Amino acid sequence: MPITPEAQMLAVIVAGVVVLWITETLPPAVTALLGAVACVLAGVAPASEVFAPFADPLIFLLIGSFLLAEAIRLHGLDRRFAFAVLALPGVGERPGRILAAVALACATASGFLSNTCVTAMMITIVAGIVATVEEAATAAGRRPAAGFATGLFLCVAFASSIGGLATPIGTPPNLIGLGLIRRQLGVDVTFPGWCAVGVPVVVVLTTWTVLMLGRLFPAGLDRLEGVGKLVAAERRRCGGWTVGQVSAATAFASTVVLWLVPGILQGVLGSEHALSRLLKDRLPEGVAALVGAILLFVLPGGERYGRRRAVLTWHEARIDWGIVLLYGGGLSLGTLCFSTGLAAALGESIRGLVPAGPWGGIVLVGVAAAVAVVVSEFTSNTASANIVVPLAIALGTATGGDPLVPALAATFAASLGFMMPVSTPCNAIVYGSGRIPLRSMMAAGSLLDVVGTVVITTAMLFVGRRGG
Repeated sequence: MPITPEAQMLAVIVAGVVVLWITETLPPAVTALLGAVACVLAGVAPASEVFAPFADPLIFLLIGSFLLAEAIRLHGLDRRFAFAVLALPGVGERPGRILAAVALACATASGFLSNTCVTAMMITIVAGIVATVEEAATAAGRRPAAGFATGLFLCVAFASSIGGLATPIGTPPNLIGLGLIRRQLGVDVTFPGWCAVGVPVVVVLTTWTVLMLGRLFPAGLDRLEGVGKLVAAERRRCGGWTVGQVSAATAFASTVVLWLVPGILQGVLGSEHALSRLLKDRLPEGVAALVGAILLFVLPGGERYGRRRAVLTWHEARIDWGIVLLYGGGLSLGTLCFSTGLAAALGESIRGLVPAGPWGGIVLVGVAAAVAVVVSEFTSNTASANIVVPLAIALGTATGGDPLVPALAATFAASLGFMMPVSTPCNAIVYGSGRIPLRSMMAAGSLLDVVGTVVITTAMLFVGRRGG
C-alpha cells in the first residue's frame, strides 16, 4: 500500500527513538520528548496533535497513583504490610513458606505500588532475614546453603515485577498498552476487567516462581532459626497505627472502591444502564486516582514539630515525571503511527508471516507475547510496550483478526524479561546486593520468561474466546 511522506518521516523518527531507547544514549524520557519534538519539526503532524497524548486521562491516573504510593511509603504502611505477611500463621521458620510469604508480599504490594519501590523496601527486609539466619546457623554449628539467599533475593525481583500485572496501575506498561488500545481500537478495559485476567496470571506465575526458586536454590535446612524472632521484633517496632497511616489507608481504600465500582455496576446492571453510563463518564480511573490523591492533602497526618499536618505535603509529593513523560511520548508516537498510516503499512508488509486459518490467531498472540518479552530483555519494560503494542495492533488489523487480543498479550508480556540485570529495575536492584551470580539470574530468568510467555498467551486466547 502507498505510504505518505509524513509516514515515511515518522518511520525514520520512530527507528531513531527505538535505537536510543535500546542503547539508553539519552534518558528514556528525554528520548520520548525528542521524538515528539522531531515529529513537529519534520511536519509529521501539528504540535497540538503531537502533544495531545501528554494530556491523556491515563496520565493523571499515573500521577494520582504516584502520590498514593508515596504516602503509603512515607507513613510506613508498606513495611507494616510486609511484616504482617511474614507473620501469617503457618509461615513460621520453614524455608519454603518464607519464600512463599516473601513472594506474596512483593506481588500483592506491586499491584498498587511501584515495582521498584517494593523491591527496594523488600530487599532490606530480606537482607535482614538472611543475616539473621546465617548468624543463627553459625552459632548452632550449621550453615544454610548459600543458594537460598540467591533464591530469596531473586524472589523479591521476580515477584515484584510479576505483581505489577495484577492491576492497570501496577506498572507503566499496563497503562501504555491500555492507552493505545483505547485510542486505536476504541475499547475501554475497566479496572475489574483487567484484574479478572491479571490476578489469575499473577497467581500462576508467582506460584511457579516460588516452586522454581525453591527447587533451584534449596536452603539445605528444615528450619531457618531466628526468622520468627526477627519478624516479631520488627512488628513491635512498627507499633500501633498512627493517624497518618489510618488516613493514608483511608485515601487508598477510597480510591480502590472508586476504581472498582463503575466496572462492577457495568457487569451487574449492564453497560447501557443509566447509572453505569453516568459513572463511566463521570468517574474514569484517572479522576478516581486524583480524588484519592487530593484526600492525602486534606486528611489529618498527625503532628510534626508540634504542628498538625496533612497525610502528604506538597514538598513530600514525589512524582516520577520521567515515567510520565515517557508514557506521553510513547503514546504520542503510537497514535501518530496509526493516524499517518505507518502502522497499517507495516502490518500489511508482514501479514504474510502469519499463517492463515484458525492457527493464525494463536500464532499472532504467541508472537506478540514472545517479541515483547525479548525486547524487554534489552530495554525498559515501558519502552518495550511503546514499541511492541502498536505493532501488535497493526498486525492484528492487517490479518483481519481481533487486534485487541495480541495487543493485550504484548501489554502483559512487556512486563516480563527476567534474565539480565538490565532487564528491569527490580533485577538491577537485587543484582546489586552481590548475592546473585549472573549465571543464576539468567538460568532462573530464562525459565520464568518461557513459562510467562506460555501463561500470558494461554490467558489471552481465553480472553479471545470469551469475546474480550
